[in-house]
Amino acid sequence: MTEPNRGSNPFDDMEAVVLEEHEDDPVVEELTGLIDALSEDEQIDLVSLTWLGRDDYSAADWAMVREEAARAHNERTASYLLGVPQLGDFLEEGLSMLGYSCEDFEIGRL
Repeated sequence: MTEPNRGSNPFDDMEAVVLEEHEDDPVVEELTGLIDALSEDEQIDLVSLTWLGRDDYSAADWAMVREEAARAHNERTASYLLGVPQLGDFLEEGLSMLGYSCEDFEIGRL
């Protein structure tokens, strides 16, 4: 979604417009659908990776982190994850801590 005639350019506002929330955002809808389509175990793993990647735990804590995520699991996983500002970074770091990279999970390489 864009705002016509903002009177500014992306450089001036540091491209902050990409951080604005808009009703019916297709990216949010697509990510929500993707996360909601995951099994409960996959959602728990995604939350666990997020928590692991934010440096609250070490790789050795994986089982404990996953147990905590399982206890906290509810029907709002997508909303929770999309509210994490550095979600992509946390997921990447969590994978790295477990010895994986994002490239290991590219479509067609699974």
